[in-house]
Amino acid sequence: MKNAQTPQLPVKPLLVSSVTTLKVVARKLPKKLPVLLLGFIFSTIISLHNPLSAQRTQKSNENVVNIYSYRQEFLIRPLLDAFTKKTGIDTRVVFLKKGMLERLKSEGRNSPADVVLTVDVSRFRDLKEAGVLQKIRSGTVNRNIPTKYRDPEGMWIALTTRARIIYASEERVKDGEILTYEELADPKWRGRICTRSGYHVYNIALITSLIAHHGEQATEKWLTGLKNNLARKPQGNDRAQVKAIKEGLCDISIGNSYYYGKMLFNDKNPEQKAWAKSVKLIFPNQANRGTHMNISGAALTRYAPHKKNAIKFIDYLSSDEAQFIYGEVNFEFPVKSSVNKPSKIKELASNFKEDNLPLQEIMDNYKKAVILLDKVKFDEL
Repeated sequence: MKNAQTPQLPVKPLLVSSVTTLKVVARKLPKKLPVLLLGFIFSTIISLHNPLSAQRTQKSNENVVNIYSYRQEFLIRPLLDAFTKKTGIDTRVVFLKKGMLERLKSEGRNSPADVVLTVDVSRFRDLKEAGVLQKIRSGTVNRNIPTKYRDPEGMWIALTTRARIIYASEERVKDGEILTYEELADPKWRGRICTRSGYHVYNIALITSLIAHHGEQATEKWLTGLKNNLARKPQGNDRAQVKAIKEGLCDISIGNSYYYGKMLFNDKNPEQKAWAKSVKLIFPNQANRGTHMNISGAALTRYAPHKKNAIKFIDYLSSDEAQFIYGEVNFEFPVKSSVNKPSKIKELASNFKEDNLPLQEIMDNYKKAVILLDKVKFDEL
């Protein structure tokens, strides 16, 4: 069965046109029209511009599953095609790198979304706390996904993991010269480290793990040392830091492991291959607790209009086949130990020791990490 094309939702033009329409309508209405009624009119206009929202009014037994995805569709298309081939259920995807939570909250019961695919445990925490998810009731999922990679209340599951690693210059950093996260604060690296904003969720998760292992006081001292070692003000994304190493602006950076694969096998932007080849990958703390890990995963939306299909989709995501495909396409590690590591992943890392810190502890320390970043003024140089 052929998949439907992804609805393209130009957010800014949508809002501009909707606001313009609202102004025109407002001029023709009595001046004392209640504010709530105006709000209702505005929300109605917005929903009329949203293709998937319109589809919400169709029969709930439609053979489709609607997906809000943090990842662009081409990154998960092989997975979606395999699911449709196996089940006959079509997929529709809306790419929402920003504003997913806000959109789900504003749509409420009228949301067309059945499943959300996103990354980082903190984002799942936010979705759960906002009340936009419902429990995934599936024996298949419970059998396939290890307990440590499932929300205790069943609101989300992890599909793959990624490591927060150290990228080091092949030319300027000797083998074994840095082996732990703690060493990033060593004065020997003064002016030699690059990183993205400390407030990005990837870095906050790493900081929360350090709080869990060492306490807030020691982590504050570590953050201060790391800040003192920065070569420039925190900026850009993880790939931009590797580029900076290639250009000689710094010698070390912190980044997610999968970015190495995205650079090394990047035929669309071949200059990134040179960035990747300029660095070595260091999986920190192998001699003790292991490397900090985070997740990408899936959740069932609270008002999923195609709930049965959504459960089938999540069941499929937990399968060996899907785990392999998802890992291969995104250069991540399947959460199921029984699944063979995809071929490209094997080129990135052999077996390494993972930090088994419970995901819940990462979530619990999130606010503490932000307070410490504020305290040391991490992003200010």
